[in-house]
Amino acid sequence: MSDNVPAQIVPADGEGIAAAVAALRAGALVAVPTETVYGLAARADRDESVAAIYRAKGRPDFNPLIVHVADLAGAEQLALVDARARVLADAFWPGPLTMVLPRREGAMVAAAVTAGLPTIAIRCPAHRVMRQILRESGLALAAPSANASGGVSPTCAAHVAASLGGRVGLIVDGGDCPDGIESTIIALRAEGGWQVLRPGPITADAIAAVIGQGGDAPSSNRIEAPGQMTSHYAPGKPVRLNALTADAEEFHIGFGAVAGDYCLSADGDLAQAAAHLYAALHAAAASGRARVAVAPVPDAGIGAAINDRLRRAAA
Repeated sequence: MSDNVPAQIVPADGEGIAAAVAALRAGALVAVPTETVYGLAARADRDESVAAIYRAKGRPDFNPLIVHVADLAGAEQLALVDARARVLADAFWPGPLTMVLPRREGAMVAAAVTAGLPTIAIRCPAHRVMRQILRESGLALAAPSANASGGVSPTCAAHVAASLGGRVGLIVDGGDCPDGIESTIIALRAEGGWQVLRPGPITADAIAAVIGQGGDAPSSNRIEAPGQMTSHYAPGKPVRLNALTADAEEFHIGFGAVAGDYCLSADGDLAQAAAHLYAALHAAAASGRARVAVAPVPDAGIGAAINDRLRRAAA
């Protein structure tokens, strides 16, 4: 595809989904909505299709991709799924939880999907449109966020078109993404422990309630999953955090009593703030202000995921 040719945006109706399925089966890239953010999807079993994802995003080749599957059976074709993973799948799938599991020998995935790692990151998404595309295509789909690498993730079709332009041929418009931030990623370790590699809508406490404690921070700087790079989600302007006020050159993202230019949640609702986070960063990027200031957001619950994204945006 060419940046000079605009992407085709189609509604998430029967005709639009059929067009997406046909394009994916043919090996093309399609931007699709999930409950978290829009994903840049391609069939995970074809080298050239996965390579096209990396080219379109300008993504480093050491940064692995999440593979989306329709159900647990689809995950078991690609990964070694132990008892803990089955318990987690029963509790949180379909939904915004990605598990990093040992890759099954002979798994039909392109080598670039796992970036040379012996593990594979797998998720069963909950969004109606993505689930229908997975079922009707019969494919496992590699699908990182549908934006230029390192930039603000897209939560609507317009964000995808603005970021990728003609580098993606087809965008399925399923409206705004309800969760608004990427999935929680956890690694299940062979010795029985687990670690949160990327915080998200499902909290460490919720995971611990299902499989017990063990969610320590990653023990090395090795990239095991998406979203671990220090600088990420950046709006292209300096970002200042914990700002109760802003100066004339700052676009102020508010929360709670701090209204700002764009308030994540006037009621202090963290789930609502997560859903609005990337839209606020897109608005800040598009504004005429030279810098961005962000009001304090509590670190409890999903606030940990919000602050993770904000710290990386400010890095």
